[in-house]
Amino acid sequence: MPARRGQRQHDDAESGARGEERDYTVRAVERVCSILNLLQESVEGTSLIEVAQETELPKSSAFRYLWTLEAHRYVERDAASGLYRLGLGFVGMQSRHLEVLRERARPWLEKLRDEFGETVNLAILDGDHVVYLDVVESRKQVRFAAARGSREALLATALGRAIVSRFTDERVHDVAHHAGEPVVETEVLLAELAETRRRGYVIGDHEDSRYVCAPLPGTRLPVALGIAGPAARFSPADAEKAAARLLEVTREIATGPIPEQRTSAPPRME
Repeated sequence: MPARRGQRQHDDAESGARGEERDYTVRAVERVCSILNLLQESVEGTSLIEVAQETELPKSSAFRYLWTLEAHRYVERDAASGLYRLGLGFVGMQSRHLEVLRERARPWLEKLRDEFGETVNLAILDGDHVVYLDVVESRKQVRFAAARGSREALLATALGRAIVSRFTDERVHDVAHHAGEPVVETEVLLAELAETRRRGYVIGDHEDSRYVCAPLPGTRLPVALGIAGPAARFSPADAEKAAARLLEVTREIATGPIPEQRTSAPPRME
């Protein structure tokens, strides 16, 4: 008998669900959706007051929602303007947005590799690391190249510092503090970033390598391109020439036409 009674209760529940529309919405989730929809529709960014009005929440409560979403990288706050935008939590490594960027940049990376004979990298910010979206290796036997998809600490790479050069000084302080950088070294970094902003690129040496990197303009994606090679072969003069060309290419990737794909076979991976 108990089994039959349980079945009858189950049938009654299904019948009731079919016979009337029930509201299973969760108010907190609705507010999160409202916030994300508002941010998605905004081009310049959205203020805390606008979010509070949209969600019908007090400013303090709206701030807690935004703070939580920012902690999970679904929202990011511009330290200079105080405006909120969608964050990189929505932009996974397999997303179509990044694949479109990689496809658009690939011919230019190959052109740079062929012009200067060195490895060319495309990388994006991911938390406190940079992730290599694409790598076009030098055809020469001795070369420097990371693997596509590999990660490196943000401030430990020229690509990372090129990306960070677009941050405000306040945000740079936050990044450096999180990375455990001493205050003195942070001030040195800020001076280097000021020079990078003025020139538009980073040139530097690390052990026996030399590199030049530049952030990608005209996009909110924190992305940079870089050229790296052995210091004995990639001279300072070569790096300066590469820097000027890199600035042209980053502008072309952001706004210009895509060059025709090369038909030659890719270099053999060793």
